[in-house]
Amino acid sequence: MTPKPSLDAIDAAIVSALQQDARMTNKALAAAVGLSPSACLQRVRRLEEEGVFTGYHARVDPPAVGAGLEALVQVRLQRHTRTTIERFREHCLALPEVTSFAHLSGRSDFVLQVAVRDTQHLRDFLMDAFTSRGEVAHLETAVVLDRIEHAPHPVYVE
Repeated sequence: MTPKPSLDAIDAAIVSALQQDARMTNKALAAAVGLSPSACLQRVRRLEEEGVFTGYHARVDPPAVGAGLEALVQVRLQRHTRTTIERFREHCLALPEVTSFAHLSGRSDFVLQVAVRDTQHLRDFLMDAFTSRGEVAHLETAVVLDRIEHAPHPVYVE
């Protein structure tokens, strides 16, 4: 496991600012956190190297790109061996409809967020991608009626 970076208040301010606007210029970021542009750029690069920033992304409105329906799919596996779990994770990563997923403790083993065109696409996707797989014991699907991205991740300073 990679050691956890130690963040100070300025690092936290940089992380928070870039979570709000990843397209912010270095000059604007430096002014917002009270650093010179060169010192700010050095900190951003260090945070990238330490794995604090794992990428910069554009948020997309799902219906604008043809994904008219989102759902959460809870999956329970037949067996819980490391090989089975890793194989299932790899399968999920290969599916373009799966926008995110988490391996869980509790009643379900995975919860997947999926984006599809419509209910027919959801039905076909579930049948083709999951019910045909021997390691899948149970699926439970909930259609997302409204999704609100509430806030960026909190930044904890030691």
